[in-house]
Amino acid sequence: MPILGVGLHILIALYFAVHAVRSGREMYWLLVLFCFPLLGSVVYFFAIYLPQSRLDQAITRAGRSVLGSLDPGRALREAREAFDLTPTAQNQTRLAGAMLDAGMTAEAAQQYEACLQGPFGSDPDIRFGAAQALLANAQAGESARMLTALRASHPAFQPEKLSLLLARAYSTAGRKDEAAAEFAHLVERFPGVETRVAYAVWALEHNEPLLADEQCRELGRLRKQFNNHTRSLHAELFKKLDAALKTHRR
Repeated sequence: MPILGVGLHILIALYFAVHAVRSGREMYWLLVLFCFPLLGSVVYFFAIYLPQSRLDQAITRAGRSVLGSLDPGRALREAREAFDLTPTAQNQTRLAGAMLDAGMTAEAAQQYEACLQGPFGSDPDIRFGAAQALLANAQAGESARMLTALRASHPAFQPEKLSLLLARAYSTAGRKDEAAAEFAHLVERFPGVETRVAYAVWALEHNEPLLADEQCRELGRLRKQFNNHTRSLHAELFKKLDAALKTHRR
């Protein structure tokens, strides 16, 4: 039985090690996982794996929505207070993210730029956040350059999110052909609801009805398979698509 327990710890550590490599994490996580198979796996789960999971993202979005309606400035206020008290790179990144969520795009871009100049400037999460802030701050060209560099240096880092943001950056920068190619690449690799809706909306906005029709047909096929819970999860995405279809038909 003890041998079975040790083997299970190693298998869990191996699972998280594969996740670390595929998601472009720093290699010191491998050392943590294998030097401390149980403790390292627990730390990795709560620090890295859970925050990236779809369940955690859904819970986080719901929690933020409730807290935002009760106290709209809370997240930004707490992030600013934390950074003023302890100006670490982690707290500065948190402040930059809170500023971006609050619509303070110029301030967020400045904070992310400062983070990039610090000791964790090569961290893929910080670079991705900076690219988001640049795009929101009408610096789509810079955002696209940062994302292509990030993809080159960390090819396994959140490929779906990176590809979607890059497609939007190309589109906003007026680089239609590159945006079309990136959307096609995105849907081929990740043919989910979010990616298909994004591609269909983009195609409608850029007068590409054939591309939009193809995605709408696939979305209709997927929609028939949804249960009530899945349908409610994707309700906002389909509202966005329906609005784009109405606008295109006028």
